[in-house]
Amino acid sequence: MKIRCLLALTLVLSLLATPLLASEVRQSLTEESTLAQVVAKNKLRIGFSTFVPWAMKDKTGGYTGFEIEVAKQLAEDMGVEAEFVPTKWSGIIPALLTGKFDVIIGGMGITPARNLKVNFSDPYEFSGMSIVANSKLAAGRSSLEAFNDPALTIVARIGTTAATAAKKHLPKAQLRLFDDEGQALQEVLNNRAAAMVSSQPFPEFQTLKYADKLYLPLAGKTFTKEPIGFAIRKGDVDFLNFLNNWVKFRNADGWLQEHYEYWFTTQDWKARIE
Repeated sequence: MKIRCLLALTLVLSLLATPLLASEVRQSLTEESTLAQVVAKNKLRIGFSTFVPWAMKDKTGGYTGFEIEVAKQLAEDMGVEAEFVPTKWSGIIPALLTGKFDVIIGGMGITPARNLKVNFSDPYEFSGMSIVANSKLAAGRSSLEAFNDPALTIVARIGTTAATAAKKHLPKAQLRLFDDEGQALQEVLNNRAAAMVSSQPFPEFQTLKYADKLYLPLAGKTFTKEPIGFAIRKGDVDFLNFLNNWVKFRNADGWLQEHYEYWFTTQDWKARIE
């Protein structure tokens, strides 16, 4: 009888303690959230890499571009300062996971493989892959299939969805990967590669700049569609909730669309970087 009473008492105490324990866990998770830490430190640290026109060096030595404005607006809406941490694309996810910054705002496409390592917000933009080709080496080729040729060298930036798209859609071509978009483009301009796979509008802008050397074999059309989201460390429900609702809010008030049109459908911003 004594043993039964002891077990019953233990069960009652456990039930009474459960709500308190759950409350403490919730409080602990809230305090440990990146969101709370960013507000406490009055600073949002943003990891990014340069892509035209997502993020670029400007005349003053700072950075400008669609993602830079997105990051600044996000920080302003949080009431904190934005601190930009330029990072090589190939190492940007490991840098996030080791705490070098709080969020990746870098035109990062949402993919299942990346989602195994990080959490993504709802998409705040969509991108797609296209091709810019060397007018001499790829003359007469005007379809994606025409570039799936073992005789052709295709270039892309390492670790990007452009590289993934090139491997998937052009498996027969010779693929070479580079750390930087500028390096990859130079291979095409210098007749060492027939074409480059990159997200729009980079190919279109390069053909305007080098009209005597480059052309758009797909007439500016994309052959993939990729959702773009903020990437954060896993397990941070509060921060993810804030980012998702920020995307909803800035989509609803037209801010995201207005800035997308400026950076992706015009070149009015060129004077900022040249």
